[in-house]
Amino acid sequence: MSTPLISPEEEPQLSPRKAIIAVALAAATVPATAQQDAPNDAKAFIDATCNSCHPLGARVGTGYTEEGWSTVLRMMINHGVGVPPEKMPALVAYLEKTYPVRGRPEAVVVPGPMKVTMRAWEAPTPGSRPHDPLAARDGSLWYTGQMANVLGRIDPKMRTVREYPLKTAHSGPHGLKEDRAGNIWYTGNTGALIGKLNPKTGEVTEYKMPDPEAKDPHTLIFDKAGILWFTVQNANRIGRLDPKTGNIKLLTPPTAKSRPYGMAVDSKGNVFVVQFGVNSVARVDPKSLQIKEYKLPDPGARPRRIAITSDDIVWYTDYARGFLGRLDPKTGEVKEWQSPSGPKSAPYGISDIKGVLWYSESEASPNTVVRFDPKTEKFQTWTIPGGGNIVRNTDVTRDGNFVLANSLTNEVTLVRIGK
Repeated sequence: MSTPLISPEEEPQLSPRKAIIAVALAAATVPATAQQDAPNDAKAFIDATCNSCHPLGARVGTGYTEEGWSTVLRMMINHGVGVPPEKMPALVAYLEKTYPVRGRPEAVVVPGPMKVTMRAWEAPTPGSRPHDPLAARDGSLWYTGQMANVLGRIDPKMRTVREYPLKTAHSGPHGLKEDRAGNIWYTGNTGALIGKLNPKTGEVTEYKMPDPEAKDPHTLIFDKAGILWFTVQNANRIGRLDPKTGNIKLLTPPTAKSRPYGMAVDSKGNVFVVQFGVNSVARVDPKSLQIKEYKLPDPGARPRRIAITSDDIVWYTDYARGFLGRLDPKTGEVKEWQSPSGPKSAPYGISDIKGVLWYSESEASPNTVVRFDPKTEKFQTWTIPGGGNIVRNTDVTRDGNFVLANSLTNEVTLVRIGK
């Protein structure tokens, strides 16, 4: 398939969506040439279609269920790949047999005093792959529909979902943030752009990358001065965009192939970035634009997302080793805790809620919501109804609740805390 779907670390198991998938696939329009040329043999078709930009075997991670492979193919159809509907059963059967679910740890439920309730909303477009969530100031919840090229808005009170189509086709909306005026900003991960949506009018403004190497804008965040910062993972860049002028400046971290990933801003306006390709966290001075890197003690550490508490302590999820980590930028001291579901649990999206860390284990089966209290150093966990699968990023509502985007169950989940 001509567009990379999921990195080797990102394959979760999916909850059933058979009826929706069947309807969507039956309705999919496929060019006549694709139908005529599609081989009868599933393996031949997969080999010819799914290895054009990368080896398929390098992208399947821990495998998929039948429903999972159906959803993956639906994502490819969304992205313009010609998958003939009549070939779907054979293709799904072959993929499930060849790349079955394997090696996922069973979710460990740790009891505790806190109570939560969870409610999920499904994205209207099958195979949308919600990537990042956003809790807006007006109480709405947003998501990036990465494989459907839309931004979605959920009104929890009215129980409605609206999707906004974007300007550039197949731009791969990824990161998501709201500015002070209520505009919704996103990274076009496959479109090499930063986008801004005016929710009142639906108008989309795009800011193209100034460097052709900066092909994959990833995560974004506003600093206290209203400047938009973003990462460009595979190009090894950290970007700065001034919304007033549209000017973009790209910075290069000291370490090659560091893969800048998740971002957070401390109380002084410093921008912190976890570097997923190496065992380090970077800090960008917003005035001098100098970058300082903090090496984590274990060379196998691969921090993926980051949160900063009010005391300016940096917390990160070590995806590769299954740890929650704490970095004190003043001293460089690092302390780590094994995540409850173990070394293969793949901690991912994380947020700070009133000094307590909340995150998800993205390879635990099912995915979990994890609460960690730094004062007591105790965990509490819950399994996500429907499986979660896979919580890449999280956000916090103004009243202190936790928001998840569940990419491969096509849902956004609101975790109400203490209710």
